[in-house]
Amino acid sequence: MTSEKINVNTDYDLICVGGGIMSASLALLVKLIQPKLKVLILERLDAVALESSADWNNAGTGHSALCELNYTPENEDGSIDISKALKVCEQFEISKQFWSYLVQHNLLDNPKTFIQKTPHYSWVTGEENATYLKKRYKAMKAHFMFDTMEFTNDISKMAEWFPLIANDRSKDEVLAASKMERGTGVNFGNLTKKLFEILENEYSTKVQCNHDVLDIDPDDDVEWSVKVKNIITDEIQHLDAKHVFIGAGGGSLLLLQKVEIDEKDGYGGFPVSGEWLVCKNEEIIQQHLGKVYSKAGVGDPPMSTPHLDTRYINGKRELLFGPFAGFSPKFLKEGSNFDLFKSISFDNLPAMFGAFWHNLPLTKYLVEQVLMSHNDRMNDLRKFVKNAKNEDWEIMVAGQRVQIIKKDEFEGGILQFGTEVVHCKDGSITALLGASPGASTAVPIMLEVLEIAFPEEVHSDHGKKILAELVPFWKQELTKELFNEQLGISNEVLGLE
Repeated sequence: MTSEKINVNTDYDLICVGGGIMSASLALLVKLIQPKLKVLILERLDAVALESSADWNNAGTGHSALCELNYTPENEDGSIDISKALKVCEQFEISKQFWSYLVQHNLLDNPKTFIQKTPHYSWVTGEENATYLKKRYKAMKAHFMFDTMEFTNDISKMAEWFPLIANDRSKDEVLAASKMERGTGVNFGNLTKKLFEILENEYSTKVQCNHDVLDIDPDDDVEWSVKVKNIITDEIQHLDAKHVFIGAGGGSLLLLQKVEIDEKDGYGGFPVSGEWLVCKNEEIIQQHLGKVYSKAGVGDPPMSTPHLDTRYINGKRELLFGPFAGFSPKFLKEGSNFDLFKSISFDNLPAMFGAFWHNLPLTKYLVEQVLMSHNDRMNDLRKFVKNAKNEDWEIMVAGQRVQIIKKDEFEGGILQFGTEVVHCKDGSITALLGASPGASTAVPIMLEVLEIAFPEEVHSDHGKKILAELVPFWKQELTKELFNEQLGISNEVLGLE
């Protein structure tokens, strides 16, 4: 079928590229603040939440820094740096506040379909790691965000917390664990679908699926002309937009590279696929409730932090262990094998080479992971569950992630973990690159995008009033009283008490 070019005169205030949790959160925030703004969401696949936000593809931890040890590194002087943990914890509570607002105003119903109370644990073995965890516990418990944290090196207490892990341990093993009872598990696939339902039902803003954004060019009349292909009919449209947000997960980098803004220069990406061991034995699944994080191996990247996770997917309790890294040149699960090669240009080649040269241990780690057999993975699981049997677990391929590579004055290029908002000076183009903690911090990240793209709405008296209702932490100095008050409200509204 020959592609047909159709010029569409409709002007949009905002076009969101990608049908995941980021676009859903941003579009809804925009509509709640100013319902008159015209918003369009474009998704390449035939439904929303099928890539990074999908049930099985997303870690679903409810990343809140309660148990993730890579957020609390040990300094050279032996002290524990909890600054990143404080930031991530606050960000997740902001997300919870937004969801609570939607429940309180009857826009979201039955929060148990997307968020469940799930205790978060940190667990380590060996004298050195146990000493670190005790210091971490003391540093975190001294702050009001984590003052309910518990610690133990008593195996009998661990047997109460996570019997599957404590089982068959010898008295000679040095173990330590901490617990945060208020942890959660979030099904971002379900949540994303619910947010898009609000947009469609309350604001007549429906996602246009099977629409692939090919290019974004400057436009003399508006800000940007978005070139879109209808995958079903092969028709080509040119849509006018004052603002464009690129929230296409791993696909964001390739599209951003086509946009004529200087801020994109030097960015590259390194794709990493994830895999999980998923338990098939219902009896074992019911023996474990919680998310138990341990320490990554010496020299292993932060994304390799092993954890044994309870998940709730399609209304059923599941048990996963991982992650295990794989490699694919694709930037999306439904992407192309040429994605990585297409992303390399003269602008980012020095950064790509620099990042590769200074991360040779990561390359070695990925090669070792790719070559692992099922029994190799099971042996890693047996460090957590000593009597785990091969036949009770199967491997599942999770989502595709693209880690950020950016220019660095000293190393040429660095591999950056986390997420980053890239935008032009006037904020008319914004793009989200990177991965974890990602979905759990979707609301504060999209509030940042909102302020960049729509400062006049955000800083108006009306905008300030609405945002204060949506997220009480917004622009507030965080005190113990405010934190505990809002934590209590969101936990009650979301059924997490």
